[in-house]
Amino acid sequence: MKVLLINGSPNEHGCTDRALREIASTLTAEGVEAEIYWIGKKPVAGCIACGYCRKHGKCAFGEDGVNALAARRDEFDAIVVGSPVYYGGPSGQLTAFLDRFFYSVGSSSFAGKLGACVVSCRRGGATASFDRLNKYFTISSMPIVSSQYWNMVHGRVDTPAEVEQDGEGLQTMRTLARNMAWLLRCIEAGRREGIKFPAAEPRISTNFID
Repeated sequence: MKVLLINGSPNEHGCTDRALREIASTLTAEGVEAEIYWIGKKPVAGCIACGYCRKHGKCAFGEDGVNALAARRDEFDAIVVGSPVYYGGPSGQLTAFLDRFFYSVGSSSFAGKLGACVVSCRRGGATASFDRLNKYFTISSMPIVSSQYWNMVHGRVDTPAEVEQDGEGLQTMRTLARNMAWLLRCIEAGRREGIKFPAAEPRISTNFID
């Protein structure tokens, strides 16, 4: 079992990273492999609806890591996405990355994998960012893993030491990790008993303009 943790902050070792590392270390203690992927500081192109991915199975913009990570999607049984809060929402770099990451390979590629997101903020905007990021999972048939509270930590973006003072936030991260490890083991046990993920119906698309 392996979990991918995506750090969507431009600060590689900031507050978001501190939250993700709390999750990763707890997963490791639970016997689950964890890998943190940082999207970096360079600009990330947004989706331009060019249709290239529908013809070629990958995004036309291939230099920012989206295609490389998407090609490894079958390695992972769960995905955790982390972001700082900017103007009451997640990082623009991260949402551009995730738009293309999920769309270029198709939502069905992630069906059945577990999903969770975590956010870090100085003061406000955490729940709005949390809701925004969860939408990637709910449109992709990915069961969302919950915790004892909404998955957030508090601290200024470049001061992860402040997160250390957020005892409840770090405990929320550990609870999330343990819940995820438990669900992964439940899914694995179900597979051994022949329980399969539900088969998808042919897709119906309803347009509201004739």
